[in-house]
Amino acid sequence: MPFTLLNYRHLYYFWMVAKEGHLTRVAEQMHLSQSALSMQIRQLEEQLGYALFLREGRSLKLTELGHVVLDYADNIFAMGNELIEVVAAGRGQRSQRLRVGAVATLSRNFQENFLRPVMGMEEVKLVLESGTLDELLGRLAVHKLDIVLSNRPVSADEEQAWRCRRIARQPVCLVGKPLAGNKPFRFPADLKGMKLLLPGHSSDIRTEFNMLCEARGIAVDIFAEVDDMAMLRLLARDSGGVALVPAVVVQDELKIGLLQQYCVVPEVFENFYAITTERQFQPKVLEALLTQSLP
Repeated sequence: MPFTLLNYRHLYYFWMVAKEGHLTRVAEQMHLSQSALSMQIRQLEEQLGYALFLREGRSLKLTELGHVVLDYADNIFAMGNELIEVVAAGRGQRSQRLRVGAVATLSRNFQENFLRPVMGMEEVKLVLESGTLDELLGRLAVHKLDIVLSNRPVSADEEQAWRCRRIARQPVCLVGKPLAGNKPFRFPADLKGMKLLLPGHSSDIRTEFNMLCEARGIAVDIFAEVDDMAMLRLLARDSGGVALVPAVVVQDELKIGLLQQYCVVPEVFENFYAITTERQFQPKVLEALLTQSLP
């Protein structure tokens, strides 16, 4: 029997249920009866000639072919989103929309520095989102974001051909209130008795600093552990503690003398990455951002 044209509405219903893993919730979201939604998916299964779901109690699990169909559906609906964006950008307008995701712990100053070349451009509309790396990658995969900024790299895998490039590598410093008499800071001797403000254990900066302390036998007094760089900046400014941060995080406070850079910590760096994915049409301003020189 000749293969008939694919019913994309059936495929869309399957895609929604596969993502949610629950028929009832999707039926409610789409204002359909559960039986009507189930029938639509069953018609897709009949057309393909294979089951796409295994039913386990109230939950649904994808069959082997279901995973294959889901991969195709991801690509199909991602291309649909891209098509809408391309058409919307070309409706006789010169404006471009640049949708940027940044992990919640990333320095706000770094984000601003990275985006500065396009800030203020009348033809560019910036959309900025924050979240976990997994959340943002999920949105990037279906072209709801154009780029994700992260301080952790990702690797391409069988499901996604991520394009991850390092856009900056910055040394990490110890910063705090200005020292009396402008006396030089001796690392690590002068750490004794200082209240340290450190990034949380999920941070690569913290991992490298811990390795340095272990290798050199450095004992430290930890005052606070903070994942959010914006909060670390505030504590450095207001608590009297000494923060372990890239200088970019406190660039404004250093400039006006509210904080002082005591020293650059050897062997500890923060890397910044830009993550994109394969697309037929990339926003023109994106390449300009990715090729700029950052400290």
